[in-house]
Amino acid sequence: MDLLQQIRLLEEEIKRTPYNKATEHHVGRLKAKLARLKEELEKEKAKSTRQTISIKKEGDATVALVGFPSVGKSSLLNALTGAKSEVADYDFTTTKPVPGILEYKHAIIQLIDMPGIVEGAASGRGRGKEVLSAVRIADLIVIVADVFRLDSIEVVKRELHESGIRLDQKPPDVLIRKKDRGGLKINSTVPLSIDLKTIAEILKEYRIHNADVLIREDITVERLIDALSGNRVYVPSITVVNKIDLMDVEFEGGIKVSAEKGINLDLLKEEIYRKLKFIKVYLKPPGKKADMDKPMILREGATVADVCKKLHKDFVENFKYARIWGKSVKFEGQRVGIDHVLCDNDVVSIYT
Repeated sequence: MDLLQQIRLLEEEIKRTPYNKATEHHVGRLKAKLARLKEELEKEKAKSTRQTISIKKEGDATVALVGFPSVGKSSLLNALTGAKSEVADYDFTTTKPVPGILEYKHAIIQLIDMPGIVEGAASGRGRGKEVLSAVRIADLIVIVADVFRLDSIEVVKRELHESGIRLDQKPPDVLIRKKDRGGLKINSTVPLSIDLKTIAEILKEYRIHNADVLIREDITVERLIDALSGNRVYVPSITVVNKIDLMDVEFEGGIKVSAEKGINLDLLKEEIYRKLKFIKVYLKPPGKKADMDKPMILREGATVADVCKKLHKDFVENFKYARIWGKSVKFEGQRVGIDHVLCDNDVVSIYT
């Protein structure tokens, strides 16, 4: 029996099995096995096919515009960046990623107009697998729909999920330390909704028989499988409904815009900037004044090492220490190491 047949049989068994306390661990094991087989199938396909869509990241962050064909992604890219992505009244006008640059509040943001995807994209329909694979490197995903295709939003989210992209989630808070012997020791810092037997069954399905496991969230079966898979990416998202100049609609949970008429584009720019969680730091060459007119743009959680990398690789290799003025230190001018985490509006001096 090949992998595809095994996957179909498992999917049918999961559908047939009622989910309750008595069947929880059995269903959990089936879901884990299904996820593992799907990963094996993807690896097999990857060996025989070559990804032909790729994105070269530029600027301070990369944002992918994802959605059905003809919802206005190209028009939105052009309106936000001044790029020249082709616009037409027929589907699949964009056949390869088209980049543009949005400059906003000193940040250089790369926007990518991705080829349109359709239902079944995660399974390979309409080059969808190639598109979704390329999207994984984005720092932010903007899901674009139009007023006539609001149902496409959930379809796109589902396809992204099926391809291993987790929108607006943090990675599961699970620590696994494998051992040579001793069996499974599972501990948690919070009450768990699933029992330890279910957790153990899922771990064994991933061939983890000896390990210390610490769970620090009330984890679901799906989240535990995500933690074990190791091929998930966690990306923030914004949902945009385009063409509101043609017809207004009731919509919550996103931003309504018109790329054609320029409606709410400033609001969208601000939301993109906010979702990317940028911070500004100011450089102060040793013995000189800080340049407060030209901040360096970094992402939340950035360290002194990230400043060094942006300046030049030699700054990392020859780094001695840094001095910081700002919220990230206890006193002004504090001496710190290369792994020091910076805060917004910090002033940084690098010593080499």
